[in-house]
Amino acid sequence: MRRPPKPGFLLVAQREWRWLLHDRAALILIFGVPLFAFVVLTAVFSHPVIRGLGVVVVDADRSDTSRAFVEAVAASPGLSIVRQSGDLAAAARAIRSGDAISAVYIPANFERDLKAARRPQVVGFYNQQFLTAAGVAASSLSDSLSNAVERAAAPAAPKARRIGSLVAETITLVNPARNYAQFLLRALLPIVIHVIIALAAGYAVGSEFRRRSMRSWLTCAGGNPIVALAGKLAPLFAIFFVIMLAVPLSLEGILGIEFKGDLPMMVAAASLLIIGYLALGALMQLLVRDLATGLGLTSLVVSPAFGYAGVGFPTFGMNAFSQIWSAFLPVRWYMAVLLGQAARGLPLADSARPFAALAALATIYSLLAMLRLRSIARRGASAAPALGPVLADQAPLGISGAFVAEWRRVLAERGAFMMLVIAPVIYGIYYPQPYLNQILRKIPIVVVDNDLSELSRNIVQTLDASGAVKVAAQADTLADAHVLLDRGEAFAVVGIPPGTERDVLKGITVHVPIYADATYLFIFRTMSNGIAVAINTVSSELAAGGARTDGSLVKAALASSSPADVLLQPIFNPVGGYASYAVPAAFVLILQQMLLIAASMLTVFALAHGVDSAFATVFGRAGAHLTIYLPALALYFIVLPRFYGFSTLGQPLQLVALAALFTLATSFMGQAAGAWFKNPETPTLIFVGTSLPQFFLAGFSWPREAIPTPVRAWGYVFPSDFAIDGIVRINQLGASLSEVAHDWRGLWLLAIVYFLLAIISVYVNTRRRLHA
Repeated sequence: MRRPPKPGFLLVAQREWRWLLHDRAALILIFGVPLFAFVVLTAVFSHPVIRGLGVVVVDADRSDTSRAFVEAVAASPGLSIVRQSGDLAAAARAIRSGDAISAVYIPANFERDLKAARRPQVVGFYNQQFLTAAGVAASSLSDSLSNAVERAAAPAAPKARRIGSLVAETITLVNPARNYAQFLLRALLPIVIHVIIALAAGYAVGSEFRRRSMRSWLTCAGGNPIVALAGKLAPLFAIFFVIMLAVPLSLEGILGIEFKGDLPMMVAAASLLIIGYLALGALMQLLVRDLATGLGLTSLVVSPAFGYAGVGFPTFGMNAFSQIWSAFLPVRWYMAVLLGQAARGLPLADSARPFAALAALATIYSLLAMLRLRSIARRGASAAPALGPVLADQAPLGISGAFVAEWRRVLAERGAFMMLVIAPVIYGIYYPQPYLNQILRKIPIVVVDNDLSELSRNIVQTLDASGAVKVAAQADTLADAHVLLDRGEAFAVVGIPPGTERDVLKGITVHVPIYADATYLFIFRTMSNGIAVAINTVSSELAAGGARTDGSLVKAALASSSPADVLLQPIFNPVGGYASYAVPAAFVLILQQMLLIAASMLTVFALAHGVDSAFATVFGRAGAHLTIYLPALALYFIVLPRFYGFSTLGQPLQLVALAALFTLATSFMGQAAGAWFKNPETPTLIFVGTSLPQFFLAGFSWPREAIPTPVRAWGYVFPSDFAIDGIVRINQLGASLSEVAHDWRGLWLLAIVYFLLAIISVYVNTRRRLHA
């Protein structure tokens, strides 16, 4: 006769391992969702350099010189001329509809004015609502048009210049290829994995309150809560430890993304990240003692972590609430260690502070989870009463019956009510917080003044007075300045060469080198523009020689150095606000994910009770979802954009039409998926972890032109792909439904397909339940 196994850590771990292997939802969450995220994100960023952005040319001159400018734009690798329009109105329509991201306007009589030294102006417009693509388009327009201006300058006898000029020259030290896909991919995969870690831990612990036995769990641990929690989370730790190790190895092996730092430190940091979010996910379940509610709270904490971790918008630019809240998130400190080690290869001492914060949070959350479990064990291992939906005595009849029954389920089922009514309000306030400062100010830089002249001091003072940058330190040597750059204490080094004032007085153009960190696209772009504007301001003051900087002397000096003026004009989100760029698109995805989860969850309850007609059930429930969701749609597309100061240029009726179609398509998709789920918490486990890959797959944050065509087709599975593009263009760009006809037709197609799939799924599963 075999002796019963001895209670303890191994028995709990074995029990948990057996459960993981036999629970389909757990397997999909732990293995399927990370694989989906890895495949999608690596495919999205497989073209790391953004090329071929659409540009419309309006050539009102139609001369040999203007054609040379058009050819210069066409030769730019970052741009692709999609059409030549007759006027700016047609070019604006092309930008609003998404056919182009930018436009070039060459005015009439351009060649005549150029030859007459009147310094005509050529204008490049770019759509800054799509901030990432706009940055590349603006840079490409600037380079191509400036080169065209230099070639168009008529050869003349050299003239002695009254005074020289200053030109900022950027030299990229970190991420010299400006491969932003490399930075994003390295950061995004751990972000996705930390969401899955927390949900997996919450599911493992919360299932003890719903379908498993809390008493059996504690019995296997011999009544010791520490052993019980450690044994339960040990299999998950082992699995995610392997996944976290596999990510950098895969990135380096497949995409050639080099790891520069200390491997033991990163292994330890990854272990602490896993422990921290295993403990946090478990703690949420132990606090509420209800699986669905605990998973919802966990999702609320971990889903927006991409913003709070400082990946999209740097932490030093956030408001006070976001900085305080992010300090309690282990992923923020893990990202600081990861980027410092993997991207920069910092000494261990420079990563000690974020590593210590990560270790402290992992310890605190682990202790809190153990203390909470010990408290539950002392009071008795009983689950909190689960609130289920109120069901009618018989299956609802017809469309109206399904409509009313769905309303009753939403009001009775706590998880669905939270998703459809409470969560939209919370997310609408909570999600945008890291981005609400909109633009970065006072980015720290270092100055190395090797001239020590009055002019160099003027340069330093002008840089420090800039709104975009601040002189955080002045170093004696470039080597000392680079140390500050490597530590992340500064993001650029401005080196003023020796003899700068002397050469300028001789009439020589002096190049001022800017050694920059291009890891963060948003920081690099804002900082480079700020430094360039400050140095150009000093140069204009030198050219003025005490006269007005917009006077005739300055204009004559500019005409002698550059025969034409290149003006780059941002349109839509003209100040380049990060919240105005990211939040409207994220709102659409948030609405989809909440409705998708709720519709799938409610489908489990509806089918458990039985249905009268598959067609009537699907159609009636979708109508209920639309009416229930109308306040959330109004909040996200009408109220909050105005409250936060985003542009709202669209026609309300057209916006409502597209939003309603998007809601119906999402409802049908949720019903089609939910018909195949056995448990109401399964949608949360599967869909929450796919949010971030979906956002980048939509072609908004990362331009569609940089995403391979087959990969873009994957995104069409989700209604948010069409809805993000269409709703943002209508609401923020003022486009009409005819200008977003592609998105309108795509949503209609998805709505019809998912409606049919939902009917088939409900019918098949109803028949299966009856036969069973």
